[in-house]
Amino acid sequence: MTSMVNRRWVLARRVEDIVTESNFRWEEAPVPEPGEGQFLVRNLWLSFDPTQLLIVARGDPSAPDEGGIPLGSVMHSIAVSQVVASRHREFAPGEIVHGHMGWEDYTVTDGQGFTPAYRVPDDVPPNWAIGALGLTGLVAYFGVHEVARPRRGETLVISGAAGGVGSIATQLAKFEGLRVIGIAGSAAKCDWLTREAGADGVINYRSEDVPQRLNELCPDGIDIFFDNDGGPTLDLALERLRTGGRVVLCGATSRYAIRPPPPGPVNYLALVMVNGRMEGLLGRDYLPRRAEAYAALLPLLRSGRLRPKEDVLVGLREAPRGLARLYSGDNIGKQLLRMDDPPGG
Repeated sequence: MTSMVNRRWVLARRVEDIVTESNFRWEEAPVPEPGEGQFLVRNLWLSFDPTQLLIVARGDPSAPDEGGIPLGSVMHSIAVSQVVASRHREFAPGEIVHGHMGWEDYTVTDGQGFTPAYRVPDDVPPNWAIGALGLTGLVAYFGVHEVARPRRGETLVISGAAGGVGSIATQLAKFEGLRVIGIAGSAAKCDWLTREAGADGVINYRSEDVPQRLNELCPDGIDIFFDNDGGPTLDLALERLRTGGRVVLCGATSRYAIRPPPPGPVNYLALVMVNGRMEGLLGRDYLPRRAEAYAALLPLLRSGRLRPKEDVLVGLREAPRGLARLYSGDNIGKQLLRMDDPPGG
C-alpha cells in the first residue's frame, strides 16, 4: 500500500468568516498501513454537515472539549467506505462501513471517533447510508417522532427546511398528520418544499418579511418549532408558541461561524407562560437505536414515499466546495460527495 498515492485535504488555516478552498491544502502521500486493532478503508462517499465548521474554526485542538483539529491534519467528516485491509477483529475486507474518516482516498482507523464505525447492511445503498439512514436521518426521525412529540393536526414550523435534516423532517412531519410551514433561503428551495416535500406553506427568509409571513401562515400560533438555524427566527417562534408548545433544537447553522457567539434567545420566558418545552438532540446519541429508525425509514424509502433530496458533488477535489455550499446556501437537501477513483484505484 505504501507505493500507492493517497490524495488528501489538510487544514491549512482556520476559518474565520467564510469557508473557502484556501482554508485547506491538497497533498499526496503514501497510503498508510493499518496497525494492530486498525483497518484501512477506501472512502466512497463523504458527508458535509454544518457542525464541521466548528472543528476548523476552533483554535485549541489539544483541548478535548474544543473538538478542533490541528493545522496540517487531514480534514475529516462522516463517510461511507469499503474496508481494504484489516487488523481489527470486527471489520473484514470488502465490508461497507459508516464511520468517521478523512477527506482522502484512504483512511486508517480503529473504528472510533465522533461516530463509531459500523457495518452498512448489504441492501442499503451507500448514499442512503450516509444520508437518509445516517446521522441526518436519525436526527430527523427522532427529532420529529420523539423530541417534538407530534399530535395530528398540530402546526410545525421548521427552519432550514430544505437542508439535509430539514428536508427529511418536513416529510416525516407530514406523514404524522402535521401542518408544516418550511423556512428556507431561496425560491428554488421553497418550490421544492411545496412541490416535493409536501409543505403546507413556505417562507423565503431572504426575500419575505418573516414575522408577517408567520402571522399569515400561523394565525393561531405554533405548536412545534424545529430549529436547524439557531438565528432570530427562534425568538419569533417563541413569541407565537401555543400552550404546551415544543421547540426542537437541532442545529445552529447561522451561529457556528460567529465569534464571539451572539447572545441567545430573548423570548425564552415565553416557555413559562405557555407551559412550553425546549429540548436539544444530538445525532450520535441515537446511533445505538439506528435499527429502530431503519425499520421505520427503509420501507418509506423503498416505496418512494420518502424522497431524500441529495445534492451530490463528484470527486475529492470538490470537498472544500461541498462544505462551503452549506453556508452559501447553494445546496438543496443533503450535501454529499461521491469519490472519484484514486490513482491506481
